[in-house]
Amino acid sequence: MALFRSVSWSDPPPLIEGNGVVLRVPQMSDFAAWASLREQSREFLAPWEPLWPPYDLTRGAFRRRVRRYAKDIGEDQAYPFLVFRSADRALLGGVTLSNVRRGVAQTASLGYWMGAPHAGKGHMTAAVTALLPFAHGTLGLRRIEAACLPSNTPSIRLLCRVGFRREGYGREFLCINGVWQDHLLFARLGSDPVAPAGETAAVQRLPVQMM
Repeated sequence: MALFRSVSWSDPPPLIEGNGVVLRVPQMSDFAAWASLREQSREFLAPWEPLWPPYDLTRGAFRRRVRRYAKDIGEDQAYPFLVFRSADRALLGGVTLSNVRRGVAQTASLGYWMGAPHAGKGHMTAAVTALLPFAHGTLGLRRIEAACLPSNTPSIRLLCRVGFRREGYGREFLCINGVWQDHLLFARLGSDPVAPAGETAAVQRLPVQMM
């Protein structure tokens, strides 16, 4: 039955092309660019991410990542992509659909990161916009969830811009930068339109305290 749909892959998912960006599953050949961009962006990313292990940027750690990614894709558990600029294939960041739940849920969680030199230029909005048809169409996911810190205004704006709606407030929802922190909870259904500018602005004015 379509309600209990799952996906299996004999090959990695295809390239996903968007407005000035290309999404591709990570490969070992990406290690040097990935490690360089992550190291360059460490201070920029630290407030929004879990603590990095001391060995996180080593080749061995990246090799384990790539193997885990292949396993997750093969088991329909997660779909990680690196984001590249279309013009020159420069690495910009990454976006992932994780914690895929099938059965009566048909839901996944959205996460993303952008390298410091490329932030604020619309690349991640383009990447998420390109990913959504793959998520809702190819993967058959009815619902995509996302969470962000109340202080992360750029991320809130991005989510609202691509049609996510705020649904709640999670107390100590994730351990970020070594601290259990509250998060705003968002979700998008496959039937939801992209939010118009007025609606986005209205969401920005919502109070961030627990309701």
